[in-house]
Amino acid sequence: MLYLFAQWLHFEGLANLIRYQSFRAGAALLTALTIGLIIGPRFILMLRSKQGKGQPIREDGPQSHLAKRGTPTMGGLMILISLVLSMLLWMDLADSFVWACIAVTIGFGAIGFMDDYDKVTKRSHKGVSGKVRLALEFAVAGVAAWIIVSHTGHDGTNLYVPFLSKRYIPLGPLYYLFAAFVMVGAGNAVNLTDGLDGLATMPVIIAAGAFAIIAYVTGRVDYATYLGIPHVKHAGELTILCGGIMGAGLSFLWFNAPPAAVFMGDTGSLALGGALGAISVAAHHEIVLAIVGGLFVLEAASVIIQVFWFKRTGRRIFRMAPIHHHFEQKGWAESTVVIRFWIVSIVLALLGLATLKLR
Repeated sequence: MLYLFAQWLHFEGLANLIRYQSFRAGAALLTALTIGLIIGPRFILMLRSKQGKGQPIREDGPQSHLAKRGTPTMGGLMILISLVLSMLLWMDLADSFVWACIAVTIGFGAIGFMDDYDKVTKRSHKGVSGKVRLALEFAVAGVAAWIIVSHTGHDGTNLYVPFLSKRYIPLGPLYYLFAAFVMVGAGNAVNLTDGLDGLATMPVIIAAGAFAIIAYVTGRVDYATYLGIPHVKHAGELTILCGGIMGAGLSFLWFNAPPAAVFMGDTGSLALGGALGAISVAAHHEIVLAIVGGLFVLEAASVIIQVFWFKRTGRRIFRMAPIHHHFEQKGWAESTVVIRFWIVSIVLALLGLATLKLR
């Protein structure tokens, strides 16, 4: 909104600052952070009064989690409100990438809200059917993939390989399915990670910070040419979205820090994961997302491996899945698991950024 207004003023005077994506990214971060901190306390009180007993806690989970009964969920609504308002305020609303990412963020958030609402009203941890959830997620992601490819041009269906300069796999029509899978996979991987206070929030912030850099250099033809990475026109606009995710995440972490006053629920985790997936697809760094978000991949893989092995042998590889519960069962304190996983996320983000130069 402000970008279009500044454009109407021909970027004269102070409006010239809005021309710069770096400025708008910082402004988006501060805007989302401020909105989240302002609405947070009353929003949590409203959630607590509406939900009563809060998010249902699994009886078969770690016993230490039973003490968290009564903590409200759907805190992801706080994240979505602050993030979307920040996006609408600072991003170029004439850009198709913006609307593709908004569609995924809000769409996945709405699906997560349906799941959270079902859990709270029925006092069950099961929520919406997994098949229904996946079908809705793929529908949203498919539309976003079509918008992104249409906006990118003739190179839109190429899968670029990190560490190799200007090397890519032409997927053709299969790219639409692949792109949708990246978004859906990212959303559900973050969702599986969100099992401890602050565990998913900070790695999302770290991943968004890494992709803010990736999106910025990808959108600059001079930087992209120098680094030997694909240049995607308008990808730099996603830097503002990354800044908004960081600000919204930080404001939520203020209230989600142990002991959490609110849980983000599927509303927040699906939305944030889907947003990261959409950013990686738009910037053509889908494989790099698997490196930067390696913690999310590990969490999802631990569940898949555990289920696969148990169905075939009747035995478990991990004491409990996702893998953060495995370490809890081994005697690690919750705060120890969270902080050590944050450290892993930082290392993985640096490795992901290294792919920009190591080619």
